Amino acid sequence: MKLAAECQSAGYTGTLIPYKCDLSNEEEILSMFSAIKTLHQGVDVCINNAGLARAEPLLSGRTSGWRNMIDVNVLALSICTRQAYQSMKERHVDDGHIININSMGGHKMVPSADEHFYCATKYAVTALTEGLRQELREAGTHIRTTCISPGIVETEFAFRHHDSDPEKAAATYESIKCLKAEDIANAVTYVLSTPSHVQIGDLQMRPVEQVS
Repeated sequence: MKLAAECQSAGYTGTLIPYKCDLSNEEEILSMFSAIKTLHQGVDVCINNAGLARAEPLLSGRTSGWRNMIDVNVLALSICTRQAYQSMKERHVDDGHIININSMGGHKMVPSADEHFYCATKYAVTALTEGLRQELREAGTHIRTTCISPGIVETEFAFRHHDSDPEKAAATYESIKCLKAEDIANAVTYVLSTPSHVQIGDLQMRPVEQVS
């Protein structure tokens, strides 16, 4: 509700309607899509933005941390994609768009043990997006799908990732001039503005100063 009020006070047109949903819980995801259908008929554009990282190395990580990353980064994305497509299909929407916010970590393994499992889930997003493109084409629809793969973006992500070491999280954003959330939003706007015959498979973007 706070974000909706901020958008209104900033003069943005349109309406932001927040809906609380635990993306690690399929029943809550399905309930959210049911509410969207009831209140707004359905979904024309789905942006799968949620994602998280846990500092759980492959050799010593906790299963609970791995499972949490899979639940949010892979399964929730897939469930939301499926439900969004079904919503478009039942309403004969042939020009919808499904955008997955991926990561540069979905294309190159970061040389840090704390990131390896996270990168694996993002590699899965890369594969899922291409698989979805193929299935949409085979279904004879013009619904498009796109990956947006940013490098370091200055958000709360690092502070949640390194929740036991806030200094390490802060250093992540202080070392270089990072991307901003607005940069990713502008990329989404660009993808949505392309002509209907243009399929952007993956848009990779990183800070100029980022090494990997």
